[in-house]
Amino acid sequence: MTEPVFVTETRTAYDTVADSYAEELRELLDASPWDRAVLGTFAELVGKTGPVGDLGCGPGRLTGYLASLGLDVFGVDLSPGMVDAARRAHPGLRFEVGSLAALDIADGGLAGALAWYSLIHTPPANLPPVVAELARVLAPGGRLLTGFQVGDERRRITHGYGHDVTLDAYRLQPDFVAELCVAAGLVVEARVVREPQPPYEKVPQAYLLARKPG
Repeated sequence: MTEPVFVTETRTAYDTVADSYAEELRELLDASPWDRAVLGTFAELVGKTGPVGDLGCGPGRLTGYLASLGLDVFGVDLSPGMVDAARRAHPGLRFEVGSLAALDIADGGLAGALAWYSLIHTPPANLPPVVAELARVLAPGGRLLTGFQVGDERRRITHGYGHDVTLDAYRLQPDFVAELCVAAGLVVEARVVREPQPPYEKVPQAYLLARKPG
């Protein structure tokens, strides 16, 4: 089967920027109290009930943070370059190359799934099966946490982190993401929309927490 162009572009772009991305964002969480608060709530709710997947983990900065909060966490990313960067930064954690659309994880294999700004490069029309895949790998009672930029538009990105790249990023409405979760059989527990924090953020940011019944 031919790979969709958006998947190839996303992988190539993140392979290109992997090292500079990892360096530039290395300490970003230290300046993001909202992010830490939401991730902390997710970690407290999931606890030690089972493994957690950081799905679209990039260089593993949040994988490492969740591990520091006591979670049994591993990372998956589409980009081999990002996975290499994550393995170097966090040699004690497991990272694998993989796709959110077809995860190599058993049904009900996770107590928690983090999709932190990792849904934003998939066209919205293609997101229902991706969210259904995230729901599939959650155990009953397991939780999904997503983060994304708020909006309705597609942005064509041609430069990032000091490199020329080619990929799309989509801003999403919280109601739309909530509807995707409900359609996948999840119960939306919370949603938060906050104002942007300069210099990296230009638009409001959203977090959505959902639970698999059971």
